Amino acid sequence: MRPADQDSPDDGAAAGARAEAHRESRERRRLRAAVLALVSIVLLGAVPLFFGIRTLSRDPVFDNLDKLDVPGWAAAKTVDDVSGSRWCLLDCRLRERTVTSEKAPDETAKAYENALRQDGWQPWKVSRCPEQETKGSYTCWRRDELTLDLWVREPTCVPPPVDGEPAVVPSTDPSADPSAAATGCTGSLVSVKVRNAIDDERTRPQPTTDPSLTGEDPFPTVSGDPLGELTPSPS
Repeated sequence: MRPADQDSPDDGAAAGARAEAHRESRERRRLRAAVLALVSIVLLGAVPLFFGIRTLSRDPVFDNLDKLDVPGWAAAKTVDDVSGSRWCLLDCRLRERTVTSEKAPDETAKAYENALRQDGWQPWKVSRCPEQETKGSYTCWRRDELTLDLWVREPTCVPPPVDGEPAVVPSTDPSADPSAAATGCTGSLVSVKVRNAIDDERTRPQPTTDPSLTGEDPFPTVSGDPLGELTPSPS
């Protein structure tokens, strides 16, 4: 007989198996905890990431324009467009908004101008406002680091030609032409352009044609008779 305190080979093998099982169990628990932690991080970070991407994709200038205190009839339909970089990489950002108003241009322009003043915008009297002669009401505004162009005019309502005949533009006044309401040629069209002031050329010193600064005028005024008096050639 073997001594009572001497372990058999089977007991050693069983102890080793139990130790290996405990080790594998600990590894599985650690892996499970790591997976749960990773899932929690992903779930907790997904919501802020979603709203962060949404915030970056939505220009805050449009949010401010949405908050303008204009009547509902003055913003019946809105279309936004944006170009350039918010951080002025290559091109600074240009925000453009086109709005359809249900009322006449004069009343619509007054509503938008009042709303801009209430929102802190100041009228900006500057040359090249507008860049070229336009119909309707065209005003320029400044606030902080932004400039804004507001153009309110009658809508363009040209029906398609019929049987090769040229289209006739109906009147925009329903009282003058009852068919105007039927063709949709009522109300007004509003265009809003917002730019960074540093990217707006009108905020910079404008060129001058003062002869004392530029010297001789490179494009002198042509006289009434560009040929002048012809000198007869000697006979």
